[in-house]
Amino acid sequence: MESILIALALAMDCFAVSVVCGVIIQRFEGRIAFTLAFLFGLFQALMPLLGWALTKSFSAYLEAYDHWVAFGMLALIGGKMIADSFKEEEEQRSVNPRDFRTQVLLAVATSIDALAVGITYACTGYETLGQMALPLVIIGIVSFGMSLLGFGLGIRFGEIINRKVRPELLGGIILIGIGVRILIEHLGS
Repeated sequence: MESILIALALAMDCFAVSVVCGVIIQRFEGRIAFTLAFLFGLFQALMPLLGWALTKSFSAYLEAYDHWVAFGMLALIGGKMIADSFKEEEEQRSVNPRDFRTQVLLAVATSIDALAVGITYACTGYETLGQMALPLVIIGIVSFGMSLLGFGLGIRFGEIINRKVRPELLGGIILIGIGVRILIEHLGS
């Protein structure tokens, strides 16, 4: 149960970003939805593994900077989306969820805080890769599912959102908000 709750908490960023991607794309494109969900699930599972593996030699260094890296990446992408939302439609070069590099960048940015989960696993008695396997699989599957759900909801309600607010503006605000939340969580502890 603990692994499922951790997985759900980690998947919230994936869910939010996937909603924004669905709003931007405005129609279901299976290849894009599944690639994005796969990358989110993969990186959400790999980052705790990386955090766990590096804990013994680099834990203080990683904990000191992981939240700044995540915030910087999310703020950069979010700031670009906000700036693009105020340009005329023909001059916009918005973040493109169809672009594989953008998908990877979003997956990495939303999963950096999962490094801390890996550090926590190392500090709470997970000694072997075998012990890590089940929590990592759960994290990956839950993130995959939440990403698909978010993408679908973004598409379903994207037209309504499009009429009320610019999706790039909304997406930029959400990404920066996620980055700020990561900073507050790490700086407050």
